[in-house]
Amino acid sequence: MNLLDQLRKMTVVVADTGDFESIAQYQPRDATTNPSLLFKAAQMPEYRALLDEVLSAGQSETGDPGSQVDACIDRLFIAFGKEILKIIPGRVSTEVDARLSFDTEGTINKARRLIALYEADGIDRQRVLIKIASTWEGIRAAERLEKEGIHCNMTLLFSFAQAVGCAEAGVTLVSPFVGRIHDWYCKERGVKSIPPTEDPGVHSVTQIYNYFKKFDYRTEIMGASFRNIGEIIELAGCDLLTISPDLLGELQHTEGTIQRKLSVEQAKSQDLRRLHLDEKTFRWMHNEDAMANDRLSDGIRRFHADLVKLKEYVAKQVRQPVGV
Repeated sequence: MNLLDQLRKMTVVVADTGDFESIAQYQPRDATTNPSLLFKAAQMPEYRALLDEVLSAGQSETGDPGSQVDACIDRLFIAFGKEILKIIPGRVSTEVDARLSFDTEGTINKARRLIALYEADGIDRQRVLIKIASTWEGIRAAERLEKEGIHCNMTLLFSFAQAVGCAEAGVTLVSPFVGRIHDWYCKERGVKSIPPTEDPGVHSVTQIYNYFKKFDYRTEIMGASFRNIGEIIELAGCDLLTISPDLLGELQHTEGTIQRKLSVEQAKSQDLRRLHLDEKTFRWMHNEDAMANDRLSDGIRRFHADLVKLKEYVAKQVRQPVGV
């Protein structure tokens, strides 16, 4: 049996892509998107008709050109999300603008708009996760949104403080970024790679998993941002893993045996101390983690840069006739 089929028996596999063909090929339960993935997909000829439909709807809204572009971006996320939901049985994650990472009210308003657009097109909010950066402000926004039945996927998560804060807020899902943690430590240590069994990103997800299961938090853990299949294999048993098409293909074409590495039973046996974080404690704990501080700031900047590229592309399309 190939590694992907074995992994599915112990972990929910999520596709980290906006490409419908890849999603259909690997048949994940859930899928995640972000501005970078949608920027790439929106330029593919096979998605031109979908883009034209989005542009037409967005341009019909009142407001200045900038507002129309923003409306098109929102509708583009929804359009791709809807198409993905036709392929998968589970949920799609749709991202809030990274510029709102330190704006609780702005994040809440954007999340409500995205959900309203989904619901206007007949999509149940239970099938959508709103992706929000795991800042203190983002966590507070997610806490309120969850109480409204808007479920959240907390992204750009690098520190244990972020994870604990999310769990205490009762969010649906956290996405620790394994690969970006790995990259930081490689640079810090002056090495090209770190073995999966010693990988700090793998250890971070393991710590979060054990803590959540030990204390019965309902928040799910989804490892993300992988650099190789070794990292994935070391996290077999995690609630969910979101994996790029390239690595899904490698898992599918590799024979071998996967052993469960994470389990509720093992987590329950851990000798752990429960934490309760107010804002001051959260900020201090996160500040003490140099990697997490650097990666969170960098991640927000990168997500914003990707969104700017997408907006520039859409703005060019808005200025020319749809379909040209």
